[in-house]
Amino acid sequence: MKKSLLRYIPNSLTSLNLLTGCISIVLAFEGHLIIASYLVLLSSIFDFLDGMTARLLNMYSELGKQLDSMADMISFGLVPAILVFNFQKNNYLMNNGSFNLLELSFSELLLMFSPFIIAIFSGIRLAEFNIDKRQSNSFIGLPTPANAIFFASLIIISNIYPESFINTITNNKLILLGVIIFFSFMLVAEFPMFSLKFKNLKFSENKIRYFFIGISVILLISLHTVAIPIIILFYIILSAINNWFIKQK
Repeated sequence: MKKSLLRYIPNSLTSLNLLTGCISIVLAFEGHLIIASYLVLLSSIFDFLDGMTARLLNMYSELGKQLDSMADMISFGLVPAILVFNFQKNNYLMNNGSFNLLELSFSELLLMFSPFIIAIFSGIRLAEFNIDKRQSNSFIGLPTPANAIFFASLIIISNIYPESFINTITNNKLILLGVIIFFSFMLVAEFPMFSLKFKNLKFSENKIRYFFIGISVILLISLHTVAIPIIILFYIILSAINNWFIKQK
């Protein structure tokens, strides 16, 4: 009986991930972008816990795998796209006093809807992940939660710290478009990236993980929320360095 109840824990956590993503979408369209962005962080916690509990309880299932991808598509694919879209919409309102999609020029429409590139490439990345047998212990391409956290953190920082250098990115449409394209490419790139899944706690087998976690903690203590996008970029750079060392062996 106990085992039959335990098997629902991972899928329940996945469902909380999905629920949090849905609420985030509603809040984003209601104009509560900061709260909606923080919910992306909460979704990522549920996403981490569902995988961890599935491993600890040995409760893997095909249903859980598919549900996880569907939840991730909402929370880490659609949500960041909607957050960035509404963020750009708010900036347009501040600069022009009104917003009407039908009155925008073709180039303005392209820029306004460019965030949905994130959703498209997130969908491709998640579909590839489900059929790619190479990604059981590491990742090929940037994981969707990391990508979503990056964009959610940009919005949080731009609102909390308006004088931050991050605003150089968020307030310039062309720079932001470049960032969207780069991170969307990283989602599907044939670029190996280490995972934070610990098979054991041995330092010799988890050096890169301990190093990444240690530097991330230092950055968070020093820079607080501003550290989040820097940590995601550090993750990409550290993965590149790790790949180079592996090739040298």
